[in-house]
Amino acid sequence: MQPTSWTNAPENRQSFSQVLVNYWQLTKPRLIVLFLITTAAGMWVAAHGEVDPLLLLVTLISGAMAAGSANTINCLYDRDIDYIMERTRHRPLPSGRIQPWEALVFAIALAATSFALLAVFANLLSAGLAMAGIAVYVGIYTHWLKRSSTQNIVIGGAAGAIPPLVGWAAVTGELSWAAWVLFAIIFIWTPPHFWPLAMLIQDDYAKVGVPMMPVVDGDAPTARQIFVYTLLLLPTSLLLVFPLHAAGGIYALVAFGLGVTFIYRAWDLLQVPEDKDRARSLFKFSILYMMLLCVGMVVDSLPLTHQLVAQAAEYLQIGTIL
Repeated sequence: MQPTSWTNAPENRQSFSQVLVNYWQLTKPRLIVLFLITTAAGMWVAAHGEVDPLLLLVTLISGAMAAGSANTINCLYDRDIDYIMERTRHRPLPSGRIQPWEALVFAIALAATSFALLAVFANLLSAGLAMAGIAVYVGIYTHWLKRSSTQNIVIGGAAGAIPPLVGWAAVTGELSWAAWVLFAIIFIWTPPHFWPLAMLIQDDYAKVGVPMMPVVDGDAPTARQIFVYTLLLLPTSLLLVFPLHAAGGIYALVAFGLGVTFIYRAWDLLQVPEDKDRARSLFKFSILYMMLLCVGMVVDSLPLTHQLVAQAAEYLQIGTIL
């Protein structure tokens, strides 16, 4: 029988600033940053490097609210296991600093505001996609797969791949093949990003019965799966260059260099799967990979970059003739 403290924990008198901090923690802001980076990258590529500043601001704020809503509901649903694990016991819900009904109202308010902002300032497609992201994260990952399947993070990873679709739709009002490639990049990146972390904290997952792959199958099979996904990620990331021509040479160099490095690091972990330092290093690199890949997309999309590349090509052509 699970302890009931997480549902009946007494509320202590808190200052207004403490209450704000509690709600801020519910949204898991560190996770949101990467979502916003991929959203912005999708917008820049879709807009060919010329994004309307107001649209960018509204889309990022709306995206943060949608992600915050999903994370809050995740905290609400998982408050029982959060109470058991030492590293999560002091979160706002299991500690009783915020009551479940308050968290639910907060999540609904965030989702409603996100939808309204996107519908008014962008379009209904982007607003609907933001809500779809919440539904996938809460319904498919948190409720269905997280506690029932080792493939939870693979299928549930679709939720984390939706932000660039939101950004693309906000700019263009539609979803092209390039937008779906952005989705595919993040979808394939998610397992080799999350599984190294799961390898590090697998004891916590085992304690609460969450069947993450390292817990059920072990470190070696997990490392093999990580390696396979990094192999798939490299050609997928280059689809934006060929055959879609949505990105150019600068992005191609960045994607290739990062992809090869990711494969090498995954191979390194495969040699000694039980090495926690290697798993930690791979997890940290996976974050850097996505950030730099998005930076590569943005820089490649800028009109100034196109001008510089064209001038360099012209200079090289003249030099060859001479």
